[in-house]
Amino acid sequence: MADLRIAGPGGSFDTTVAVPGDKSLSHRALLFAGMADGDSLVRGLGTGADIVSTANALRRLGVDIDGDRVRSPGVGGWTSPETPLDCGNSGTTMRLLTGTLSTSPVSGTLVGDESLMRRPMERLVAPLAALGGVVATGPDGRPPITAGGTGRVGHASVRIPMASAQVRTAFELAALAGDDASTIDSPAGYRDHTERWLESIGLGSRLSPTAFRVTPGVIPPATYDVPADPSSASYLWATAALHPGAAVTTPGVSLNPGRLGFLQVLEMMGAQIEAEVTGDVGGDPVGDVRVSAAGLSGVRIDGALAVAALDELPLVAVLGAYAEGITSVREAGELRGKESDRIAAVVQMVRALHGGAEELDDGFDVLGTGFLESGTVETAHDHRIAMSAAVAATRIPGGAVIRDAGVASVSWPGFYGTLEGLWS
Repeated sequence: MADLRIAGPGGSFDTTVAVPGDKSLSHRALLFAGMADGDSLVRGLGTGADIVSTANALRRLGVDIDGDRVRSPGVGGWTSPETPLDCGNSGTTMRLLTGTLSTSPVSGTLVGDESLMRRPMERLVAPLAALGGVVATGPDGRPPITAGGTGRVGHASVRIPMASAQVRTAFELAALAGDDASTIDSPAGYRDHTERWLESIGLGSRLSPTAFRVTPGVIPPATYDVPADPSSASYLWATAALHPGAAVTTPGVSLNPGRLGFLQVLEMMGAQIEAEVTGDVGGDPVGDVRVSAAGLSGVRIDGALAVAALDELPLVAVLGAYAEGITSVREAGELRGKESDRIAAVVQMVRALHGGAEELDDGFDVLGTGFLESGTVETAHDHRIAMSAAVAATRIPGGAVIRDAGVASVSWPGFYGTLEGLWS
């Protein structure tokens, strides 16, 4: 798919939509099942290309994945691939596999597409090396990454300076091979899926709100039912919030506290939110979320909230254009190291749709004019820019053109059809 014109039919809607399996939990379910010795079931996987990248990398390491069944010899029985493992566009695949491989007898080189090869990976090195893990990046701390083949693994107590679930998870998966318990701490604001899952199987414990201890051991085979993805649902929530009289319900969504930043932003801006916990997966709460439109007001987002809503900040810019006042995002410099420089890409997106936006070192400001106009958005090969622009287009008379629209398949191949189907 090259260019795509998106236009909403106008009017309100009130509908229930099942969104794909959670991307973060899909990666972790596959990795946990692949590290286990035996047969596991993984049901409800996300449909995006990033999940396929993780599955294919595990296959290259000797894991058999057939539908929902994952059969593995265990991480100790993996085989070193003769050629590099291709992580596609998935930073999660690269970082989590780097951690797992770094303290294993298996060695491998990890590469990705052009976008992933530009992303920073140096932050993995020190925590993994503290365990005795073997890991090295390419020039300037970027891929390719080589990892694994280590002979001696110890234990460590580390504190990382960023609230990164991916770095924490890489360390925690590596620490399972240690000779004693290890601990990791960081600022708050990260997603703690991995820690909840490790705690539920007796391989970890929480020491404080941000400190976690990993107990060395072997992940057992298990059944994983992956809940729906709140990051995917956020595009539908934002669409409902933008259209007067509209509402959308998304059942069975992960309600991990680290995933609720965007819902908090929506509520701050004035949207009506209803959430009900209906169960859990590995200690992770799952439930139904309903978002209804209301008048939107500009807000300031920074600190822990900016971290918790980091992936959805392009959507915040779209909402800000239709809100009253100015919407300001600060302390979000991490956006510059995503699939694109998302701060620059967000500002360019709003301006391409004739809105008012200003780029800052660590964020952006969006002027709430109450409208956007038809234009063409360059996505910078970033799925979140493409999907956010599509949401904006549903409120624009005549819609908007999205360049390189197919990049949305990285996270949700059927996204555009689902978005336009809200009115059917």
